[in-house]
Amino acid sequence: MPSDRQSHTPKKSLGQNFLVDRNIARKIIEALELKPSDIILEIGAGKGELTGLIAPKVNKIYALEIDRRLYPLLTEHFKVCNNVSIINQDILKFDLAKISKCDIKIKVFGNIPYYISSPIIERLIKYRAGISEVFITVQKEFAKRVVAKAKDEAYGSFSCFVQYYAICKIVFEIKSGCFYPTPKVDSCLLKLRFRDVPAVSVEDEEALFTVIRAAFNQRRKTLRNSLKGKVPLEKLEEFFLKNKLSLNTRPEDLSLAEFADLVNSLN
Repeated sequence: MPSDRQSHTPKKSLGQNFLVDRNIARKIIEALELKPSDIILEIGAGKGELTGLIAPKVNKIYALEIDRRLYPLLTEHFKVCNNVSIINQDILKFDLAKISKCDIKIKVFGNIPYYISSPIIERLIKYRAGISEVFITVQKEFAKRVVAKAKDEAYGSFSCFVQYYAICKIVFEIKSGCFYPTPKVDSCLLKLRFRDVPAVSVEDEEALFTVIRAAFNQRRKTLRNSLKGKVPLEKLEEFFLKNKLSLNTRPEDLSLAEFADLVNSLN
């Protein structure tokens, strides 16, 4: 690697933690199951190490890097690679529709900053029609929130939101020492495979997420209290009776499917 790329100082304001463990890099590449026809969007190319490993295996890779200091170095390094496009832009502002086509879905990969993990996933969900799979390294506790099921401690409104649109899986854990600078927490490679149809059938999608958010905004309370003003008490009690649930049921006790049943029962 050119020395100027090696000596680049990570920028704290951008949440930069560069992957430096070659074994983990190899495991990530294997997990991506790359094919010659693949079109890849990489979020946060960093110094380009993974970009360089991915490029020979795929049809095209669009490598986003928000750091203006790294952009010219990446451009220079990959100028001989016809299938690599370096884009100096923020993923939260980048129009994914420019690179995704209805007949060819892209695969997304990224070592993303912890502090914007939720907004990035929300943006990818917005453009899910053009995306097949997402592989992102995120904080371990955040990954647990995404994949959590009812009655799990980490289960919450964000779990329901992501799982409504995607099949979620923690591929493997990554120790903090595999990054530079070393973060205070361990990470995971999180995989999201977008569903052709949502996980549950619901008549009013907006109402579903309104009820879920209201329930978990006061997760210490029972649903009878947290859903006041959102769900009529008699309707909620009918739902409890029908599903043989206690009147003291809390939000973490309901699965996504049960939240959908509750919302459908309101119509």
